Amino acid sequence: MDRPLPGIDEPSVVAIHLAPATRLPMKSVDVVEAEAGRGLVGDRYHGTRHRHVTVQSAVDLAEGAAALGSPIEPGATRRNITISHGTIPTKPGERMSIGPVELEVVRIAAPCKLLDDVIGDGARHALRRRAGTVFRVLTSGTIRVGDRACLVGVDPAAT
Repeated sequence: MDRPLPGIDEPSVVAIHLAPATRLPMKSVDVVEAEAGRGLVGDRYHGTRHRHVTVQSAVDLAEGAAALGSPIEPGATRRNITISHGTIPTKPGERMSIGPVELEVVRIAAPCKLLDDVIGDGARHALRRRAGTVFRVLTSGTIRVGDRACLVGVDPAAT
């Protein structure tokens, strides 16, 4: 993750989105409960084995919008959590925390064809390599807009 000085301009949650079922619109919320081994309460993937939460960076989203030539709203990507900036971990087993919740990378989140249907032709291509990461939830807790996001086990002063 891009590391600013500790306490100054740290990456934080700027948006949270949930969908109660596949293909239903995403709903913006300010707070969500994360359950270890289950995912985000109220989301379509809650209770699945590994795909508990998806995280994307607003910076990557802005780059995708520039490549597409039109704005892309965070909820349109079908990702759950958008952080302000920083590099989202992508290697399986890497960890990050958001507020009190620890997450572990499962895989990169590949953009699906549905993005072209929802956002517009070319969205899937514009978001390639910018679509975020799929995580499993390791610890339970409440995630709120404004919560700090950081890599677990990385000293911010060392980067």
